[in-house]
Amino acid sequence: MRYIFLLLIVLFSGNGIAQTENSSDSILSLNEYLGYVKTYHPIVKQANLIINESEAKLLKARGAFDPKFEVDYDRKKFKKTEYYDKLNATFKIPTWYGIELKANFEENTGEFLNPEFTVPTDGLYSAGISISLARGFLINERMTMLKQAKLFTQQAQVDQQLLVNQILYEASITYFKWLKSYRNKEVYHSFLSNAELRFDGIKRSFREGEKAAIDTLEARLTLNTRKLDLEKARITYVKSSLELSNYLWLNDNTPVELKETINPDTTTFERIDEVLNVTAFNTEDFDVETHPKIQSLNFKYESLQLNKRLKQNLLLPQIDLQYNFLSQTPDETGTFNTQNYKSGVHISFPLFLRKERGDLRLAKLKLQDLEFERTTTRVTLKNKISAITQEIISYELQNRLTQELVNDYQVLLQAEERKFFLGESSLFLVNSREAKLIENKIKAIELENKYFATKANLFNIMANLL
Repeated sequence: MRYIFLLLIVLFSGNGIAQTENSSDSILSLNEYLGYVKTYHPIVKQANLIINESEAKLLKARGAFDPKFEVDYDRKKFKKTEYYDKLNATFKIPTWYGIELKANFEENTGEFLNPEFTVPTDGLYSAGISISLARGFLINERMTMLKQAKLFTQQAQVDQQLLVNQILYEASITYFKWLKSYRNKEVYHSFLSNAELRFDGIKRSFREGEKAAIDTLEARLTLNTRKLDLEKARITYVKSSLELSNYLWLNDNTPVELKETINPDTTTFERIDEVLNVTAFNTEDFDVETHPKIQSLNFKYESLQLNKRLKQNLLLPQIDLQYNFLSQTPDETGTFNTQNYKSGVHISFPLFLRKERGDLRLAKLKLQDLEFERTTTRVTLKNKISAITQEIISYELQNRLTQELVNDYQVLLQAEERKFFLGESSLFLVNSREAKLIENKIKAIELENKYFATKANLFNIMANLL
């Protein structure tokens, strides 16, 4: 009987971390999980609002070039006397440069009307143009706003990519923690079965007089230690499952709690490069200028350059010209001519230009500040990618060495169990070998988790959307 139980101990101990999943359990792979996050997570949807906001601002900027219809009507009547009755209707069309097309109709009557407002009985029509010759000609506020709005739309697209990428990175890190806690739990569960079988065998041998009582105590100590380790691993797994649920949502913004029957994919190691889209990455071929962060800064830099040009233009004098052809019969051909016109000029120029010079200096300082940021970001990105690449290579080597350690400790445990079966070893040595095997399995899982996290860091720094 003693030999049968010892043989069972050897067989069960050699199984490693056997899968304990029921046939009803289902697997949630990393690819499926990140797909849910990208599609339904509220923060991802919130990131999409950046593009909507940029499109709204672009629409607003284009509104500065909308044609405008204006009507001014003033009338004064007192004690049956009509002092004046004035109507002025204007239609304006702003254009790209500092030019504005305008059509106007005036009709003024009254006993006390200012003589300059006197027009023919049927009203006076005018059609003309106003233009800014210096300040506001080649660039003005509405031109700048429209160009900046277009740049902001392009910047919003890469910023949205960065935000979504950050959420996916955080979600993947949470998945790796979930996988790590699951694998730790499975390790302790597997070796708890070994400890239970060993304890039952030792008790049976003690009753038959083949083992001392102290051996049953040692076996029970090991069994309770395994139970304690398993309970700690179980509660860690429960917490990581709840943390993972924070990233799972339905289409109607309803949060989803992960079911106990759903387990992580233990084959993630073979698929992680494909899922995170970092398989073909090569540091030598990497162009930092194509990175979304640099692109975002470039769009911002172009916007600040436009602002600087506008501030430079404000140093010029304000010279506004307007010329309008006049006619009382606009439907007749040739009535608009140079004989009847209304023209004017407006000139304005601050003597010290302190406000304008101050605004220009601030615009230049913002450009310099952003240029420093662009330079620093380029260097930081290159160094981070280089460091992460070296770290990945190191973790790959560490994973291979750790796996060799696990395999060697597995062989040592099996050999010690065979010696124990032959009566040449003790239960203490078997438990010691097993403890070292468990320790190295846990270390291997921890190292694999760090390897996954480094891959996720590479995914995040590359800003690669799935």
